[in-house]
Amino acid sequence: MDTLILLFAASIGVAALLAAIAIWAPRATPIRATAVLVTALFIPLAYLGLTEILSQPKPMGHEWFKRHVDEATILGVSIDEGKAIYLWLRLDRSLEPRYYKLPWRMQLAEKLQNLIDEAIKENATVKIKSPFSRKSFDDLGDLNIEIILPPLPPQKLPPQPPQFFNPRQRAV
Repeated sequence: MDTLILLFAASIGVAALLAAIAIWAPRATPIRATAVLVTALFIPLAYLGLTEILSQPKPMGHEWFKRHVDEATILGVSIDEGKAIYLWLRLDRSLEPRYYKLPWRMQLAEKLQNLIDEAIKENATVKIKSPFSRKSFDDLGDLNIEIILPPLPPQKLPPQPPQFFNPRQRAV
């Protein structure tokens, strides 16, 4: 099931529970009615908030559900100089790209840009090992990024030498 639907259902459940508590609480009727109204306003606001953050890049430090991924392929890099580094990643065993944000680091931005340029020249891919480990945020420029060259095309077998018929041999 889609994560967005699960999160929205959980927020509706929490809102319904809070509304039930507010309704059955020994308070004045206007206060209980206000609690129900606030709960009713919370549901569309929660949905709008969840759908709005879908297009926003997630900070790499906030990835909890995919933290176990061992390797990710870099699909694209966008650098906002002095502010952030944005990465499009395809995680292991997934076809969907994900959008992440790294804090600005000049050395990392230069290294990523050079690796992407080199990979484009060689028709290769750039991979990050353990992209979400805490250690990778400190060492991301040196340890974890590598270029994977495409496999060599199959080589043509050399032609076999011509075979001549030898009448003295018994083999036909």
